[in-house]
Amino acid sequence: MKRITIASFIFMALVYLFPIYSVSGQEKQVDRLVVPLSDPNERCTVDVGLVNGGISVTGYDGKDVIVEAKTRMKQLDPQDSKKSKGMIRIPVTTTGLTVEEEDNYVDVSVHSWKRTIDVTLKVPHKSSLELSCVNHGDIYVEDVTGEFDINNINGSVTLKDISGAVVAHALNKDLIVTMKKVDSDKNMSFSTLNGDVDVTFPKNVKAEVQLNTTNGEIFSDFEVKISDKPKRIISDNEDGNKGKYRVEIDRTIYGEINGGGAEMIFKSFNGNIYIRKQN
Repeated sequence: MKRITIASFIFMALVYLFPIYSVSGQEKQVDRLVVPLSDPNERCTVDVGLVNGGISVTGYDGKDVIVEAKTRMKQLDPQDSKKSKGMIRIPVTTTGLTVEEEDNYVDVSVHSWKRTIDVTLKVPHKSSLELSCVNHGDIYVEDVTGEFDINNINGSVTLKDISGAVVAHALNKDLIVTMKKVDSDKNMSFSTLNGDVDVTFPKNVKAEVQLNTTNGEIFSDFEVKISDKPKRIISDNEDGNKGKYRVEIDRTIYGEINGGGAEMIFKSFNGNIYIRKQN
């Protein structure tokens, strides 16, 4: 696996003339790497996971993966401010940007567990994405075709003008997806805990849908043919006690859109579900 860091890439840039830059200032630095793919004619997969920070991805006509990382200025602790009174602050802006590429799989990492670092990428239009965030950042993707595995704990997820297949979860904020084309052979899942699920599909999408919201409402532009099959009953013994058991009627609504197709799961606990039709 090719491992590329800011230091090693300087040497590579001199040899191969790949561009790199760092923009330094009093309050920010942007580290940038241009990553060549093993086979630029094939689809790539890009994997980014952050503890603190957000991720933004845009599809473009190029054949390389362009990665930029920028550190957000950290708020000073009151105790630090007291100790440093009258002194000039020299910002710590290093991102620790590292990229590993092998067989069109691109793994991007930064030092985001102690500092808040935002990552911005340009990827070929035909790319698959595996993106995750925990704190202090949203996930935004636009104009990419592929398979999407997206997870954000404390930020929103927005996927705009994408095509392919999606598995996406936003724990505490909204999940908004607009799809230009759907991979009819792949199952998909859209879920939140404390936000809305808002998904827009092409008019001709076909799906077997499962709809479940505990404290919200469900709305659809499509006519959903609700299944008349009996509701599933879930039962189990608690703590292995044969004399005690729990029975629950499944709250999920099962239905079909445009005659049915691949399985699509829509789930929220404290939010609404919106299934929209493109104009």
